[in-house]
Amino acid sequence: MARIQTPQRIRGTQDIAFEEQRRFAHVLDTFERVRRLYCFQRIEIPVFEDTQVFARSIGETTDVVSKEMYSFEDRSGDSVTLRPEFTAGIARAYIGNGWQQHAPMKIATSGPVFRYERPQKGRYRQFHQIDAEVIGAAEPAADVELLALADQLLRELGIADDVTLQLNTLGDAETRDAWRAALVEHFQGARGELSEDSLARLDKNPLRILDSKDPRDRPIADSAPGIDDFLTDAARDFFGQVTAGLDAAGVAWTRNDRLVRGLDYYRHTAFEFVTDRLGAQGTVLAGGRYDGLIGSLGGPETPGVGWAAGVERLAMLIDEPNNLAIDAVVVPIGSAAESQAQGIVAALRRADVTTDMAFTGNMKRRLAKANALGAKYAIILGDDELAKDVVVVKSLSTGQQAEMRRNWIPQGIFDLLFEDELAEHQCQTLAPLAERLTPA
Repeated sequence: MARIQTPQRIRGTQDIAFEEQRRFAHVLDTFERVRRLYCFQRIEIPVFEDTQVFARSIGETTDVVSKEMYSFEDRSGDSVTLRPEFTAGIARAYIGNGWQQHAPMKIATSGPVFRYERPQKGRYRQFHQIDAEVIGAAEPAADVELLALADQLLRELGIADDVTLQLNTLGDAETRDAWRAALVEHFQGARGELSEDSLARLDKNPLRILDSKDPRDRPIADSAPGIDDFLTDAARDFFGQVTAGLDAAGVAWTRNDRLVRGLDYYRHTAFEFVTDRLGAQGTVLAGGRYDGLIGSLGGPETPGVGWAAGVERLAMLIDEPNNLAIDAVVVPIGSAAESQAQGIVAALRRADVTTDMAFTGNMKRRLAKANALGAKYAIILGDDELAKDVVVVKSLSTGQQAEMRRNWIPQGIFDLLFEDELAEHQCQTLAPLAERLTPA
């Protein structure tokens, strides 16, 4: 008989479980909590779009569009693409759904994104991002709001000390046009020394040469004109308001005048939060202001600013979170008790008591499972307890145990947990478990 071939995980994807999943979930839970603090509304958008949404917004000359997108024809012959990022789809939704009436919008989302590139540390072909955007606000305060949100997220994840905010301005349209012309002149004078990729970018995307990693390009890029010589008064004032707002909010930053965004719709603020703990993949959160994007997709001219962060990269930087606190584990002994235990478990869970059930092995193994889960109490039910219509409640921290009438559940367990919390926070000495549980 031929051996059945075992299915293999596709290269560049991952299965997330156990410690990795706890880190992953902690990043998402923290993001959800912080975005609510900042009054960002949660939205959901499709995981695939018309290919033109990304080709027009990200730019057909970029590596993402030309080399990395997962694009295919569906059964109708339409070209669709699995999203490589969120902003383009959000801009499409803003135009198509008439969200202009809600502007300015503070919105956030998260989920899987897809890029076909060489898998490496912290980088997968299916990975996950969190995303925050402010659409319809041209004021520098919107940039500060987003950066403060990102800074608080990193603080609450416990990694702010390992990450540096690098900040730059791309100026307004007039600034950008003048700077672009100067860069083209500079790079044209060194065509013979540029890499092939930079030569391809020279006509369509010259700003991208500034962040080239090719060693042939670095001396030329490093000697290129800086943007500060071309800033208009309005652009300089905008950047000054952003940096003043960050200082007032207590958000530390450092200037990186070589930080760029290649596409023409980017304006003013560009930023990256970077770390040296992930090797070459040092950027953990990045974004900028894209005032020309929605207009370039056929919508009304609308300002916007946003950022995205890789969940996997953030998860690699954080300490492992504690396991989920288990309040109680029900330990039934015997078939009759197992049937009745289902009702006890259901009642406790409906009362918001985190509960599991140990239903395999002997009593010792079942109690060992309760201890391994970190449960506070074991609720033991056997034939003797059924006959007396009670359960035995055992404190797994002290070893004390006592009987509790079954009709006291779940309120009796809830009261015990409440008293434990009081003791933890107020250092009160409570009566022993047996005194509190012995039925009247």
